[in-house]
Amino acid sequence: MGAPFKKFEAHASGGPRIREIPMRMVLPNLVTVLAICAGLSGIRFAFENRFEIAVVMVLLAAFLDGIDGRLARMLKATSKFGAQMDSLADIVNFGVAPALVLYAFLLDRAGSPGWIAALLFTIACGMRLARFNVLADDTDQPAWQSEYFVGVPAPAGAVLVMLPLYLYFLRLGLEPSRPAAFLATGFTVLVAFLLVSRLPVYSGKSVKVPGDRVLAVILAVVLYILLLMAYPWYTLTASVAGYLLFLPFSVRAYSKRAMREGEKVPPSDIG
Repeated sequence: MGAPFKKFEAHASGGPRIREIPMRMVLPNLVTVLAICAGLSGIRFAFENRFEIAVVMVLLAAFLDGIDGRLARMLKATSKFGAQMDSLADIVNFGVAPALVLYAFLLDRAGSPGWIAALLFTIACGMRLARFNVLADDTDQPAWQSEYFVGVPAPAGAVLVMLPLYLYFLRLGLEPSRPAAFLATGFTVLVAFLLVSRLPVYSGKSVKVPGDRVLAVILAVVLYILLLMAYPWYTLTASVAGYLLFLPFSVRAYSKRAMREGEKVPPSDIG
């Protein structure tokens, strides 16, 4: 009678060999993993009541998560594995981390409504990312609609929802009280609905800088980064206010463009 199981052959003894992978293929995935580490570290610092460094870690995670895909395209290192990793990192860094940091800081003072708001934001972020992934390959819409997002993009939502922390860090006398917690709860729900809305938000990806203004644009970007480093909470608060004021102008610009193009369909979710 023969043996019930076949003898196991190790890969080193003639099994399939894993091919070598160039370092340029690994680098974008490494950035994605670092982004996840930063986001989860932000949650840890929040529950240790080290909120300033928690916010910095969440913003760092959002930054790293925003450049990994571009880095992969620049290095011609895109892959299905990298795309799946990026999607998992997005929900952690743009949804879970900001919601838990804000909950640990303020929303928990509102009781169950605060927790519901945190859950709604995280779920809305996940739905926003899922819609983006599903519609990213849709080529039936007019080309000009690729200049607009559908709803507020997830990275912007992560920056927006932490506005209560920026205001507290400004040392303006605002304290994490129960009334403030209910105000933050309402603001969190608002941002959640902005994420899943059909609001056309201009992406700016098709903007081209005239050659004679390149130096001025570079100087403006450097100025913003320097302000962010020197006055982070003032700069972030002003950025959030400016972004919210920008949204109505984006809707108006989209409506005018749609009338000019003779289109009545909603914007595509490409970008």
